[in-house]
Amino acid sequence: MSSPAPEPEFTQSLTDLTTALHGSTLFTTRPSYRTALSLLSVPERSVQFRVCWENDAHELVLNTGYRVQYSSALGPYKGGTRFHPSVNMSVLKMLALEQTCKNALTGLGMGGAKGGADFEPKGKSEGEVRRFCAAYMRCLARFVGEGKDVPAGDVNVGEKEVGWLFGAYKAHTGWWEGGCITGKGRALGGSLMKPQATGFGLVYFIGLMMRYRAQGAKEEGWTGKRVAISGAGNVALWAAMKAIKLGAILVSLSDSKGAIVAVGEAGIGEDDVSDIMGLKKERKQLLELKKSHEKSFKYIEGERPWKHVAAVDVALPSATQNELLEDDAQHLLSAGCKYVAEGSNMGCSQEAIRIFEAHRRSSTKAEAVWFAPGKAANAGGSAVSGLEMAQNSQRAPWTFERVDEQLKAIMESIFEVGLTTAQEYVVEAGTGETLPSILAGSNIAGFIKVAEAMRAEGDWW
Repeated sequence: MSSPAPEPEFTQSLTDLTTALHGSTLFTTRPSYRTALSLLSVPERSVQFRVCWENDAHELVLNTGYRVQYSSALGPYKGGTRFHPSVNMSVLKMLALEQTCKNALTGLGMGGAKGGADFEPKGKSEGEVRRFCAAYMRCLARFVGEGKDVPAGDVNVGEKEVGWLFGAYKAHTGWWEGGCITGKGRALGGSLMKPQATGFGLVYFIGLMMRYRAQGAKEEGWTGKRVAISGAGNVALWAAMKAIKLGAILVSLSDSKGAIVAVGEAGIGEDDVSDIMGLKKERKQLLELKKSHEKSFKYIEGERPWKHVAAVDVALPSATQNELLEDDAQHLLSAGCKYVAEGSNMGCSQEAIRIFEAHRRSSTKAEAVWFAPGKAANAGGSAVSGLEMAQNSQRAPWTFERVDEQLKAIMESIFEVGLTTAQEYVVEAGTGETLPSILAGSNIAGFIKVAEAMRAEGDWW
């Protein structure tokens, strides 16, 4: 028999979870949870299918589509849809496991899933992308639905693509089912603030970390903080915009072709970020702004930003998985970084995380770098997806302000449960001399919530 194909991304995510659990007192105080972990190590269902579509030359093109329905313990499967050549079963199982724990932390009654296809929208006409979306949903429609599995957008799947997926679902099923997918535009019942949600939530989460570290002293706040961000998608750009509005100095962004790094003390400005947003809507590269914005930033081809920034207070990897590596982590420590939070899922390699966590354990509260995993820090998008489902159920739109207040409350709840869980189950936490491990606390808290729902449903005993 042939050996199973290696799944490095999924193995990394599962290792991240199991390391946190085994490194705590959870299995000592509640040994039966080992059974729940064995169940949660395997998705409930994984679907792979061919997607046949027609390009502009009237040629048949084949791609592979996927949907990993990881856990429905807490609610219908819920997770994004990614169109990118790097998509495979390992990547999606990793993202679906992360989504399962992340959705559990929001407290909104959602399971975990992830899907997509190895389709590259860049270089395709709008008509080709639309035809691909229709073909993809024709294959997927039987597996999804409002009470079954609710997809959303992700990399290369924005509001426009979600609308096309929704239209294809309606055509296939004959039902106008608003809650069958989230990330929709307002014309289809989508929620205000969805594009901003993950980036804003990321900034709110860091703000909570700053507040905890201050503990009665003058609150740190964002004013004057130098913030390094990677990526140039919704997460990175809206996090950048929110941080700038709160008084931070943005020192970097990046895309798949290279990085931009601020050249002056003022940093990359709000107008620069707005220009980049317009550029990215046209699926163009940061390179195109190299000359026109040379007074604000320099362009470094083929590089991530981490080694090219000087003094840094906050680092937000927000591009893709494993983008911040061991040597990047060492550079950020030497640059004085105090906060690292993943805007992307598994944005830091395990080696980088070990460096951050070792520094936290060996340093005082004032000096330590404090790391927050994506399942906690970037849960804002998942939270607002859940709020969109609530609005669809009510058939009533909410104001931007109401969604924003709900998002702030959810991010605070996620922060608090990660903090208190670490203090309860992680031996080195709560000594008063070091910062608690949000990494361990978030993993343990998400796992406990899913495990208890699985036990209540009779999946284990």
